[in-house]
Amino acid sequence: MANILFLCTGNSARSIMAEAYMNHAGAGRWRAWSAGSKPTGAPNPFALETLTRHDIPAGVGADAPRSKSWDEFARDDAPLMDAVATVCDNAAGETCPVWPAAEGKAPARLHWSFPDPAAAQGSDDDKRAAFDRVFADIRAAIDAFLKEQR
Repeated sequence: MANILFLCTGNSARSIMAEAYMNHAGAGRWRAWSAGSKPTGAPNPFALETLTRHDIPAGVGADAPRSKSWDEFARDDAPLMDAVATVCDNAAGETCPVWPAAEGKAPARLHWSFPDPAAAQGSDDDKRAAFDRVFADIRAAIDAFLKEQR
């Protein structure tokens, strides 16, 4: 099974949704994690609601989504990544840690730019619509990635 790490600045919305969707759609082929350069400390409730609305399991207990630092994945005891994908432009422009290499091969670097749904203004329905739009884009990018990997 291959491993992928989704990175965003806050690790509260886009990367959380990407992690959950990849673990759902890539089950048995890919194991996903997410992290941020400046984690907010908690997943955005609208991200979790969006996953539930689309029947994507987010995990429970030890597997429940949490906002965490990308430093966790640069340690020697971290899972070795086959790919690292930034899902926001801020994280893509930051200096990332050096990721442990599997068999001397650095992980593939991917960048998928998605707008930040947590920045959406307006009513809760407006915010839900923003999260749904971004989730649809994340789902399309991951589906295309998985198709390429076959």
